[in-house]
Amino acid sequence: MSFVDVQEHSDFPIQNLPYGIFSTSDEPRRRVGVAIGSFILDLSAVKHLFQGLILSKHSDVFDQPSLNSFMALGHSAWKEARVYLQRLLSATEPTLRDDVALRQRALVPQASASLHLPAEIGDYTDFYSSRDHATNVGIMFRGKENALMPNWLHLPVGYHGRASSVVVSGTPIRRPKGQMRPDDAKPPVFGVCKLLDIELEMAFFTGPGNALGEPIPIQEAEKHIFGMVLMNDWSARDIQKWEYVPLGPFLGKSFGTTISPWVVPMEALMPFVLPNTVQDPPPLPYLCDDRPYTFDINLSVSVKGEDMSEPATLCKSNFKYMYWTMKQQLAHHTINGCNIRPGDLLASGTISGPEESSFGSMLELSWKGTKVIDLGNGHTRKFLRDGDEVFITGFCQGQGYRVGFGCCAGKVLPASSV
Repeated sequence: MSFVDVQEHSDFPIQNLPYGIFSTSDEPRRRVGVAIGSFILDLSAVKHLFQGLILSKHSDVFDQPSLNSFMALGHSAWKEARVYLQRLLSATEPTLRDDVALRQRALVPQASASLHLPAEIGDYTDFYSSRDHATNVGIMFRGKENALMPNWLHLPVGYHGRASSVVVSGTPIRRPKGQMRPDDAKPPVFGVCKLLDIELEMAFFTGPGNALGEPIPIQEAEKHIFGMVLMNDWSARDIQKWEYVPLGPFLGKSFGTTISPWVVPMEALMPFVLPNTVQDPPPLPYLCDDRPYTFDINLSVSVKGEDMSEPATLCKSNFKYMYWTMKQQLAHHTINGCNIRPGDLLASGTISGPEESSFGSMLELSWKGTKVIDLGNGHTRKFLRDGDEVFITGFCQGQGYRVGFGCCAGKVLPASSV
């Protein structure tokens, strides 16, 4: 229990303590903070209190405008920071609780802060690791007999995304333009995307990483996974359909990817770990690790149109539906010697479950536009309209507390006139 007041259904109890980057109007300098209740603990204001073996020598990482330097310190430093922060914020620890002046400097109301991208993202990889999603899309485009490509059950399929267009929650997304071929009997056309979609995803940030040419063994992968965020990997389905053969997504994805600002550390999620999905056929040895690393994270997507008074639920899913684990993704990513750096972002791919209500994209919910999605009160969609706001939330439910991720939100702007 913390001396900071935390409401019952807050995403940010003392069991969570996610990291982020924030600034305020009276102190525009970006710095590292930790969410606790409705406050942010400014770590740059309390960095002198860190007395551990590692952070006593590297407390300057909390003065940085990104989490990259802290991520680079590695698993032992992350654990040291978490242990100390939980003690510092506990109801029985007087150091901060009873120092009125320090408490006023260090505890910043979230309502008065601006949140920024948590890291300088050098590289971004998007996987395709939900079997239900891959099967649904495969059935739509190739038929039930060829739903999964021959490689899908043997390796975590992925592609290299565009890091420069990853934005923090609250950043508007402009509807893209591009080439598409709506009529297969006619030449392609250029125009405004008509089939704009969401993708319900989660992603993890990497820690120390590896040297070029030296893979990360799956048994060591956990030490390189810093924490997780929510993600909306916006998708232009009509552009994507025309361009993706043979090299995969390009302009249909690179116009914008939204992530939540708070990075939930893996140690906060370990109480919610579940056994891994049984994989058949068994993967090759470099991808084998029986230690549980699947997580029970409740996920929800809602949409609010300009003519709607409140958001309507689009779908509810769960991270536990993933087929490939984050450790498998990281081990596969580096098995060829590819080097991962602190602050790289690796995404899950669309998270869909077995029921229609758990499908993580409008492509699936509308079954390629053949069905209407009922949002209630007379509102329907097949794909997104201009002015639509999309909200993704997620949390793990504990006994009397929840470990949440905050919100991943974005609003669709009309295409540019250029």
